[in-house]
Amino acid sequence: MLEVIKARRACRSFSCREVEDSKIKEIVEAGLLAPSGMNRQTPIIIVIKDKKTRDELMELNRKIMGRNLDPFYGAPVILLVAAHKDGLFSMDGAATIENMLLEATNQGLASCWIHRAKEELELEEGRKILSFTGLNFDDYVGIGHVIIGYPTEDYKPSPKIIKENRVFIK
Repeated sequence: MLEVIKARRACRSFSCREVEDSKIKEIVEAGLLAPSGMNRQTPIIIVIKDKKTRDELMELNRKIMGRNLDPFYGAPVILLVAAHKDGLFSMDGAATIENMLLEATNQGLASCWIHRAKEELELEEGRKILSFTGLNFDDYVGIGHVIIGYPTEDYKPSPKIIKENRVFIK
């Protein structure tokens, strides 16, 4: 497991190669298995593979970010994590995201954690894009997105350098 953790990096350069459903299923399962406060399991995962829906969400996220670039870096799959407002939703959602990032690496895929899901679910436009879920978004807080896909050929992750003076033992 430590080797997977060491190998995980944020990728911002995705190819258009389709991600296998079996890999998406394993990544989602890893997210659902994340720890949660009092085992309430408040996070939900919205899998977006449909290009039209992906592009609509990308445009909204771009607008929220205020920059003219694809905030999902061309990744073909977006895993939007939200959590029910009951409980420790932000921590539970973060654990869900981390598990999915690690499993994406384990599956040989590239990934990146992207923000602004909270703002997306607060806006009527975002709720409309995600209305296919049938969820009442008044009950949920957007936590973040995990974008996944195959990296472009020029993607070369550098080794992670761990800053010093971050562990204290008595």
